[in-house]
Amino acid sequence: MMNMDQHSDTLTTVQGQTALRMERKLDHAPDKVWAALTKPSALARWFPAEVELDLRPGATITFRFPGGEAPEMTGVVTDVEAPTLFAFTWGDQHLSWSIAPYADGSLLTLVHTFGDHFGSASFASGWHLCINALGQLLDGGPVRPSRDTGRLHEAYVRRFDLGRGGVEAVAGGKRIRLERQLVRPAETVWEVLSNGVEPVAGLPVPEGFTSGKVAAGPVTEVRAPKSLTYTAEPHGSVTWEMREGTGHGARLVLTQTGPEDLDGTAALAAWQERVERLAEALIES
Repeated sequence: MMNMDQHSDTLTTVQGQTALRMERKLDHAPDKVWAALTKPSALARWFPAEVELDLRPGATITFRFPGGEAPEMTGVVTDVEAPTLFAFTWGDQHLSWSIAPYADGSLLTLVHTFGDHFGSASFASGWHLCINALGQLLDGGPVRPSRDTGRLHEAYVRRFDLGRGGVEAVAGGKRIRLERQLVRPAETVWEVLSNGVEPVAGLPVPEGFTSGKVAAGPVTEVRAPKSLTYTAEPHGSVTWEMREGTGHGARLVLTQTGPEDLDGTAALAAWQERVERLAEALIES
């Protein structure tokens, strides 16, 4: 696996969209890299889907996933400038691959633009491993794509500061909100949080759903393994919600509401720490 610190991976916001930029230095000529980026037979060995395309702007590009693990998708080729630029849409996302001469090889730059900011670590870790496989293909050796245990994903969460969350004013008080892509499905997340004690409406909330610094009252609503709400003193509530994510696992949306005098900074810090411990426990699960 490539060392993340050896490469330039950045995240920016452009016109309300998130843009992931990844640069890799390759010991191969631009023409060779171009062929690996644009020939379906080569793409099939390192790209996350089988690709059918007509290499001209405006043409349709089709993505088929091995074993039917995801629905077939299509996009449109937007740019073709051999051997320097190949770009296309993928659903509502856009990917631009550019190649420039660099020393005795090439500089490959991917710019992936999308709307799901909290999915950034999933996209980055996925492309990181795909480009590793591309490097194996270019080197002429066997291509053995790696799978992420979750640690690479979490390293990108830290690099891009995706676990920050925030505090906002709402009618009658404050709301703390954390959104975090997790690396395991909702069922596994629920099992780790409940730790053998299934939540029941009207009973005390299992400890795993608390931060340790918020006075937790009884469960008010539970829909295992999708959501749980319980009262939080004074005059507030906490909700854990597991939504559909990027395919890596569940998307956690954690909220706490409270009165105007709620110490939002302290509460947010407590939830950040709790979610970090959850993320680590999921990697070990």
